Amino acid sequence: MTRRIKSVAVIGSGIMGSGIACHFANIGVEVLLLDIVPRELNDKEKAKGLTLEDKVVRNRLVNDSLTAALKSKPSPIYHQKFASRITTGNLEDDIAKVGQVDWIIEVVVERLDIKKMVFENLEKYRKPGTLITSNTSGIPINFMSEGRSDDFQKHFCGTHFFNPARYLKLFEIIPGPKTDPAVLEFLNGYGEQFLGKTSVVAKDTPAFIGNRIGIFSIMSLFHMVKELDMTIEEVDKLSGPVIGRPKSATFRTVDVVGLDTLVHVANGIAENCPDDERHELFKLPDFINTMMENKWLGSKTGQGFYKKVKGEGGKREILSLDLNTLDYRAKKRASFATLEMTKTIDNVVDRFKVLVAGKDKAGEFYRKTLAALFAYVSNRIPEITDDLYKIDDAMKAGFGWEHGPFQIWDAIGVEKGIEIMKAEGLEPAAWVNDMLAAGSSSFYTVKDGATLAYDIPKKSQEKVPGQDAFIILDNIRKTSEVFKNSGVVVEDLGDGILNVEFQSKMNTIGGDVLAGLNKAIDMAEKDYQGLVVGNQGANFSVGANIGMIFMMAVEQEYDELNMAIKYFQDSMMRMRYSSIPTIAAPHGMTLGGGCELTMHADRAVVAAETYMGLVEFGVGVIPGGGGSKEMALRAADTFKKNDVELNVLQEYFLTVGMAKVSTSAYEAFDLGVLLKGRDSIVVNKDRQIATAKKHAMLMAESGYTQPPKRKDVKVLGKQALGMFLVGTDSMEASHYISEHDKKIANKLAYVMAGGDLSEPTMVSEQYLLDIEREAFLSLCTERKTLERIEHMLKKGKPLRN
Repeated sequence: MTRRIKSVAVIGSGIMGSGIACHFANIGVEVLLLDIVPRELNDKEKAKGLTLEDKVVRNRLVNDSLTAALKSKPSPIYHQKFASRITTGNLEDDIAKVGQVDWIIEVVVERLDIKKMVFENLEKYRKPGTLITSNTSGIPINFMSEGRSDDFQKHFCGTHFFNPARYLKLFEIIPGPKTDPAVLEFLNGYGEQFLGKTSVVAKDTPAFIGNRIGIFSIMSLFHMVKELDMTIEEVDKLSGPVIGRPKSATFRTVDVVGLDTLVHVANGIAENCPDDERHELFKLPDFINTMMENKWLGSKTGQGFYKKVKGEGGKREILSLDLNTLDYRAKKRASFATLEMTKTIDNVVDRFKVLVAGKDKAGEFYRKTLAALFAYVSNRIPEITDDLYKIDDAMKAGFGWEHGPFQIWDAIGVEKGIEIMKAEGLEPAAWVNDMLAAGSSSFYTVKDGATLAYDIPKKSQEKVPGQDAFIILDNIRKTSEVFKNSGVVVEDLGDGILNVEFQSKMNTIGGDVLAGLNKAIDMAEKDYQGLVVGNQGANFSVGANIGMIFMMAVEQEYDELNMAIKYFQDSMMRMRYSSIPTIAAPHGMTLGGGCELTMHADRAVVAAETYMGLVEFGVGVIPGGGGSKEMALRAADTFKKNDVELNVLQEYFLTVGMAKVSTSAYEAFDLGVLLKGRDSIVVNKDRQIATAKKHAMLMAESGYTQPPKRKDVKVLGKQALGMFLVGTDSMEASHYISEHDKKIANKLAYVMAGGDLSEPTMVSEQYLLDIEREAFLSLCTERKTLERIEHMLKKGKPLRN
């Protein structure tokens, strides 16, 4: 039977329920969002003379929840217009509508009695064969389906989304005692392909996989912080980006999630896992109990481990909690000699060997925390899962770890991991020693481009399932590399398609990256069929190498700078006018030059989570790698008969002038940096390179021909330039922009108007590129531009001067 999900019902509209509803709307599914009917009128309703029978009152809870979710930042929805896919209602008037949906998802309060009551009511209207799942984070699945019909139990299981549902990729699927295996298989595939998740089938154990390991890791730190006499700043410094964890690290993450949420899960594990060998660790330290009593729960109550206050002159200041006195104090800077030793190690996983060898408090911290983590995860198999890779997948997708526990253990060395465990009085599970005895020295290996993981029952390395839809560049790089320099690696993806993978810091685009890109195009035109530009780093590219531009400008090497900018422009034009199809695969931050490259490819296969825009104004210049030209061209291509062409051009001008950045790939179409009918979106970033390869193959097999260079770009000349100059004058006079902002905007205006031509004229792309480059160079001679670039290089944020 082929199962398709066209509509879902989400029962419960709290933060989690509304978030899940929004994410299904993101992928084009019609959503019915239901909640309870209010028991009494609020003051506004009383003032309007409404009654409890009025529809607006009966749907107040669900409508207020959804409205709050749609206003929240970061947004749970890719594009605000997608909210029209969500219909709201209540559990009395609208419950019969669940009989028309393909999947019912329960997201009500975490109380078994309430959940069972909801399921009893839903079963009266549910159509046989309809999927029905619970988003519980810890209540045993087998308790919830007791007393329900066989058909209900056959199609029932847990589907645990992590909050926020749009951004966190973990999707735990927990079977009940009678769940049909075909249901699990379907949900596993649906989560990965359509919801863009990392699907993990877990056992029905307390807190499942992600929270069991994640909460252990946090509770371990809570107990260790006093033992090592550490501040919360020190712990957050050591448990953040340096080891591939989120910037919020440990204590800031708890503030964001809510201390009460963490305590609820920790208490659940403590109560329901009496045989856990680290059971005592889930008992709350005294300082946590005090914080709970004081309602210091984090962001939701205005204070937790950190507290925002207004300091002198109204300046916002963040205070930290002293765990010894439980008073707030000024934040202290944390620094460790061991961390200094990792600054030159760009690849996070390679830092762990250095970190555990540290001779200071940081080294001790890493040895203790990792020893505890390694011992704990090894002992959770087979209790919470039979497969070690599922634990790694859960921690990466649910907690934002760049590497899972077993991957980190591999990086340190399995035997070294056992050594630091024993030094802490801990032992790994017996199967780890059995693995070493069987001749496997690591948990993972790579073979023929696929990841293999140690299978404990089989005592051998077995292929991790679900990889067939992916191309994992880390796995194929060594065997498929056809060219490499300091900026890129070019890989043969097979079937006549090459891939250019940026390897520079933050994937910035400098001379080596451009040289590698041109070399890849040369190779593809000679011996291959197509080219993909894609990587699997955190971000596609944050733009051009502004450090290089700054050095040339400071040294007044304007001829060299002119050549460098022309090289960038020429490389973008090669992307567009090569004899083979070129596909860009942007994701994450795709800014400045990364956006320009995407715009010049034949097609873009874009991850839904792509934050894209031309942001050069922030460093005092205009887009100089073809971006200004391209926005003028795209505006001209949208001119229609009877259009007010100036208004169309102005929209594109403002997109660049205001340095607008999309908050999703869908918004990038609104900005004009992606094109409908040309560019496509994938929800699961893991599928992106494979999908881009398919597009390149299809274009090549369909008889791709090199496009002719454009000489028919309509520019509006003086009439557009005059309008823009009047606008920038008035904005400066009204103090919306600075004098230097005005200067940059006027340079952009000159380029996008096509200069001061006396009338609308057809020009070539090269004409626009030449005046774009001239404008860019002139701005690089300005002291205020150099100040902006220097500030960005030093502080990582724009300067307004």
